[in-house]
Amino acid sequence: MLVLKKALKHPLIATRSTIKNRLDQRVHLNELLLIGQLFLFYGMVILTYRLFGKVGLLCYTVLAIVAANIEVLVQINAFGMEMTLGNIMFATTFLVTDILSEVGGKKWSDYAVNVGIFTSALFIAISQSWLYFVPNELDFAMPSIQAIFSNTPRLMMTGLVVYAIAQRFDVWLYHKIWHWTGFTEKYLWLRNNASTMISQLLNAVLFTFGAFYGTFPVADLLSIIITSYGIFVVTSLCDTPAVYLCRKIKVREIWERT
Repeated sequence: MLVLKKALKHPLIATRSTIKNRLDQRVHLNELLLIGQLFLFYGMVILTYRLFGKVGLLCYTVLAIVAANIEVLVQINAFGMEMTLGNIMFATTFLVTDILSEVGGKKWSDYAVNVGIFTSALFIAISQSWLYFVPNELDFAMPSIQAIFSNTPRLMMTGLVVYAIAQRFDVWLYHKIWHWTGFTEKYLWLRNNASTMISQLLNAVLFTFGAFYGTFPVADLLSIIITSYGIFVVTSLCDTPAVYLCRKIKVREIWERT
């Protein structure tokens, strides 16, 4: 026992134990932050709709698309998995189209998809133009800008194409299920979850292979797909109450307030 106590006091063992404890603390922090993001982002969508109506949700789509394409560069460990950020933010764009489908019909959800596609294309062009400027001796930001945006053209182009495919499929399937079940609130949970989960699977597979194929081994890509889709399943289940709530909220649209 005395030998064991002395061994535990060895500096190398103590250092390894300290590092492990710090890593565990960071992982737990990541998990808390992800849960916080889920409530924060979904709350932002609901608040945006309450304050600004359908036009507000179109504006939120712009924010979500840009932020998600930057967030996806960050890789973290959480819930025993390796994952990239951006999954929750991107999931809110599906929440937006589902809400718009319920309160405005297919025309408004298509508007949101078109706004997202146009915004992504503009942001790619703008962010890439920054890299061609020559900074002066007082500049301190260009190295960071280059580190972030020089690696994102492939990610952003993939995100643009996959967003267009997955979101258009989601809107199409949402309204197809609506026609099958009838235009009532009774089956809202079915059309919301079925369309979103199938669309998110399509999104996870296409984006992961499009963005990271050749960069990571195929086994790692499959792991990313599984973890990403696992997050999407959770976010899809959580967004159903938000869709019900927004359907109940009475909103005066911006053009009705003037």
